[in-house]
Order: sequence, then structure tokens, then C-alpha cells
Amino acid sequence: MATRIISIVNQKGGVGKTTTAINLAAGFAAMGGKTLVIDLDSQGNTSTGLGIKQQNRKITIYQTLFDHSLFNKAVIATEVPGLYVITSNTNLAAAELELSHVKKRELILSSLISSLSSHFDYIIIDCPPSLNLLTVNALVASTEVLIPMQCDFYSLEGLSHLLKTIEMIEKNLNPKIKIGGILLTMYDKRNRLTEMVEQDVRNCLGDLVFKTTIPRNIRLSEAPSYGQPAIIYDHKCTGSIAYLELTKEILDKTKNI
Repeated sequence: MATRIISIVNQKGGVGKTTTAINLAAGFAAMGGKTLVIDLDSQGNTSTGLGIKQQNRKITIYQTLFDHSLFNKAVIATEVPGLYVITSNTNLAAAELELSHVKKRELILSSLISSLSSHFDYIIIDCPPSLNLLTVNALVASTEVLIPMQCDFYSLEGLSHLLKTIEMIEKNLNPKIKIGGILLTMYDKRNRLTEMVEQDVRNCLGDLVFKTTIPRNIRLSEAPSYGQPAIIYDHKCTGSIAYLELTKEILDKTKNI
């Protein structure tokens, strides 16, 4: 099986992007897939959520983007069997400016990943909350995009802009990319607005929207402070169950292609 490279993208912050990256990656690892998470956000929340302390982030994605030979030193094993991470920290904030002078700058991450993809079944890229050069690099490197979105009307507006960006990337830089799915997060079935937005999204985009929705769940919020994916921290909570369902849905979709 070819390596699946999945970017988790939304230019809007606070939509559950990092939570999705961490728990989907842990789900793939739990199902037996060797999985690498690339933390491409200078906030480094994915690295923290996977239990990697700041002092242990000696070589991060920042250095690796400029020197691909550092890859082996950048990959860190997490406490979850089969799950690895290339970490990030605030140094990455400088990358946008530094990469802007580099030739073929949109292809840098793609080139790095092509040298390491044979080592992994899945590579999950947690993107920053903006459509900047790092996000473009992630989209160019990916086989698919997963878009987490909250059920509100501002998110709907942002979604159409993001879909246009992905279409441009497909046309000009990466003809292999496809939308893996749109994931409704922080779902609250008691809220009428949630239902209305869900209906709109499903009516417009049909099968592109995952059947699984991710509920608002306190255990999902607590897990990062313990440096664990929620499915390890509390595998019985509603959030963990939902992410395991999402993992199965993605794997089932693949079988049916």
C-alpha cells in the first residue's frame, strides 16, 4: 500500500485541527499502521499533545526543512506504539520569511516526505491556522486533505475559500491531491444552529462530509495536558469513541475505492 499523506487543514483556528491530527494518528497506529505526525504549526501543540517536552525538541521540522539529512534525528517515537512525530516550536515562525527566497519553495516539504514516506503507512501533517507557504507546502506534499470545521456560519464561509485553494493546488502543483473528507467537530446536537449548518454542508457536499461527527467533550480537552491522545487517556469517552469511528470510516472508504 502506498503511503497515505493526509494534511489536516483549516485556516480558521480553534476548530479541532490539532486534536484531530493527534487522535487520527493514534487511531491509525492502534489499527497497526506505522504512523508519522509532522507538526507544521509553530505553536507546537501537536508535539505537546503527544507528550514531547520542549527540551526534547532538539531537531524540529524547522531545521529539517532546510537540511533533509536531519530527518532520522528529527523523528521521535511517542509513547503510543507505532506512532512517531517530527516536532515543532516557535522557531518555525521564521520559516515563512526564510523560505520565501528559496527556489521551488512550494516543493520543499514534498521533497522531504518523498525521502521518508517508504518508512511509514500514514503521514499526518498538522497545518498552521492560515493558508500560508507552510500550508501550501503541506498541500503539495499530500495525497489527501481532511478539513475539520465547526458547525457555524463563519466556518461555512471559510470552507468555500479553502476548497478554492485546494482546487488551485490540484490544477497547478499537485494533481494527485483529493479531499479526503470534511469533519464536523465540536458537535452539539442540542444546538439548533449545529443542525442547520450540518444540513447545509451535507446538502452541498454530500459524501465529502464524514458520517462521523466529533462531539464537544471535556476529556478531549483534558488529554493534551497529560501529553496523550484522548484515545489513550480515556478510550471510553465519547470523543475517543468518535475518533476511533472516524479512523474506521476512513479505512473503510479506502477499501471501497
